[in-house]
Amino acid sequence: MFAYVRRFIYNCRHKNNKLSGPLITEECNKALTSLIRFSQLESFKDEIQLLSNGASLCNKSNLLSLNPFLDHDGVLRVGGRMKNSPYNFNKKHPVILCGKNTFTKLLMRFEHNRLYHAGPQLLLASLREHYWPIGGRVLARATVKKCVICTRYRGKTIKPQMGNLPSVRTEGLFPFYSTGTDFAGPYQISSKRGRGNRTTKCYLCLFVCLSTRAVHIEVVSDLTSHAFILCLQRFISRRGKPRVIYCDNGTNFVGANNEFNKMLRSSRESTLNFASSEGIQFKFIPAYSPHCGGTWEAGVKSAKYHMKRVVGNASLCFEDLATLFIQIEAILNSRPLSPLSSDPADLNPLTPGHFLVGRPLMSVPFPAPELAKPNYQAIEKIRKEFWRRWSKEFLAELQQRSKWKLSTPEPCIGDMVIIKEENSPPQRWRLGRITKLHSGTDGITRVVDVYTAKGTIRRAIHNIVRLPAQEGF
Repeated sequence: MFAYVRRFIYNCRHKNNKLSGPLITEECNKALTSLIRFSQLESFKDEIQLLSNGASLCNKSNLLSLNPFLDHDGVLRVGGRMKNSPYNFNKKHPVILCGKNTFTKLLMRFEHNRLYHAGPQLLLASLREHYWPIGGRVLARATVKKCVICTRYRGKTIKPQMGNLPSVRTEGLFPFYSTGTDFAGPYQISSKRGRGNRTTKCYLCLFVCLSTRAVHIEVVSDLTSHAFILCLQRFISRRGKPRVIYCDNGTNFVGANNEFNKMLRSSRESTLNFASSEGIQFKFIPAYSPHCGGTWEAGVKSAKYHMKRVVGNASLCFEDLATLFIQIEAILNSRPLSPLSSDPADLNPLTPGHFLVGRPLMSVPFPAPELAKPNYQAIEKIRKEFWRRWSKEFLAELQQRSKWKLSTPEPCIGDMVIIKEENSPPQRWRLGRITKLHSGTDGITRVVDVYTAKGTIRRAIHNIVRLPAQEGF
């Protein structure tokens, strides 16, 4: 473009000898030389003026170590120490450019595309064949980082700082008052022992108390809403009615929530009385965001740990599998909530079983202390001691952030993003634009609404890759 501008100026000045036809190499080289001089005048005006007058550079100049000089075209070049080398003139004396100048950025971007999106090292090495950019290493990394194609293939999602604990994790009320649930499996179950048995699939449904980490495991025949509702009724009958149930966006959970809404509408009691006495509130985490339900995901992982080592690929009948699930439940409820101490004088470690039956479920039975006059106050005192130790020993361990310790730049409304999808490569991830931010109590955005070609969807920003904004050139 600039070569055509120079040709237009030349034709205006030489009307009897106008240039026409396609551009030749000499015209392009002269246009490039002119752009280099303009760029250098913007960045090194004082140094060029001193060298033009035959003076030496000041001691604080950034170019002093390069021993710069002006060639016959007035271009600032590196003097350096390669004068006696057998290389060509451009290799021995590359053109000096400022890494913060717009022309240098465009030149680096052009070289990045010419080399088929090469990395920073190759990009800088190729550019130094003819140019010496000041701060070139930083510019090369920034060029690769801002490339949209490289960003898509890199697929690096946003990772905000780990959030604060929700209030349900620190409330010392009752076991399973706030509950999380998830499914695991499938597992093979036999219709009977011996010959002629038929195997079908079944699943493990885990309920975990968000405050005490106590778990409750049930066997579920399938992943339908009806099977989950029956499983939930068994859980409520044995552990009591929870106030709120947290879960992911599985279809069976959403279907169960709809069934409860229908039951609320068809109940003979008023909606207010039903909600206050028997109502259960479902809260769903964003889709494809298992890290938002780390408590029940950790419970499922622990249950699978024992299942894989005991069962393997074998198929059990219903009685064996249900017994195994309950035994695993007892083992998980006997795990210490806080690290063990080497001091023999310390009390027994606090476990979820203390909040359920007053002791670890897998421990050896011990005789109850003899009370002169057993009463309710003594039992209540023991229960309060468990919750005191829970707040003193267990909650203190939740202070530290194990990962996502640093905060990252937050997304903004209007940012172009791609949405991570587990079963497809990054180049096929859907493109979208952020339309709404959902911030937590700490002001950090962790969930966004993204407008895509298939409509608006809600995702956690751990599944979002923000595309770099392109400069308007």
